[in-house]
Amino acid sequence: MNRINKLFSEKKNHILSVYFCAGDPVAENTPDVIRALERKGIDMIEIGIPFSDPMADGPVIQNASTRALRNGMTLRRLFSQLEGIRNDVRIPLILMGYLNPILQYGFKNFCIQCQKCGIDGVIIPDLPFREYRKEFQSTAEEYGIKVIMLITPETDEERIRQIDRHTDGFIYMVSSASVTGTQKNFDEQRQEYFRRIDSMCLRNPRMIGFGISNRQTFESASSHAAGCIVGSKFVTLLEEENGNADKAAERLLEALKN
Repeated sequence: MNRINKLFSEKKNHILSVYFCAGDPVAENTPDVIRALERKGIDMIEIGIPFSDPMADGPVIQNASTRALRNGMTLRRLFSQLEGIRNDVRIPLILMGYLNPILQYGFKNFCIQCQKCGIDGVIIPDLPFREYRKEFQSTAEEYGIKVIMLITPETDEERIRQIDRHTDGFIYMVSSASVTGTQKNFDEQRQEYFRRIDSMCLRNPRMIGFGISNRQTFESASSHAAGCIVGSKFVTLLEEENGNADKAAERLLEALKN
């Protein structure tokens, strides 16, 4: 069983997934960050592939991506860093990146390397669902890679049900139509969106991302989904701690409790 499916079969709520950008703030610390997050009890990890034009990301992750590129991070270098990670890491690992670098690498080669490194899934924010179905789904499935699709408050019900029908793993619920970034709370409009999707009784579990940074946002989102994805908050803490992922993770968990 894919590790993503295994996680959601064993844990039904308050799942915490953490995003960081590979190569930031230290070029070679990707394996160290992964191991530190697992030690601290994080359920799932999203490893960002830096890109020069991350259109869905806010300034925090954009700046992290810029720093990582300056540090010499590439997709090829990332795969090299991930070699052997499955010797001791057991939690699901997901790569998150934009389509352009993946296509330059070659999508089949990308899936082959993901399989070799033990990557369980990928999130490609700028991959249209129709194009995924037509051009990429069969290859991803051949190598056991779950392609996680995103929905937003503007995604219509028909498209959501199509995504639910033709993907496997989980659905990434973007909390708003804006870019990534931290927020203090979710207003009634966003909570109504959470309730609306919850009432659809989808086959796939859902994870809510964009804006999760404290106890209020974590609890609000977790009450309407299997769990939450934290990105900008951890990226900021990791930079403040000069790449010390243990300290950054401790501060993150404290922020989500208080």
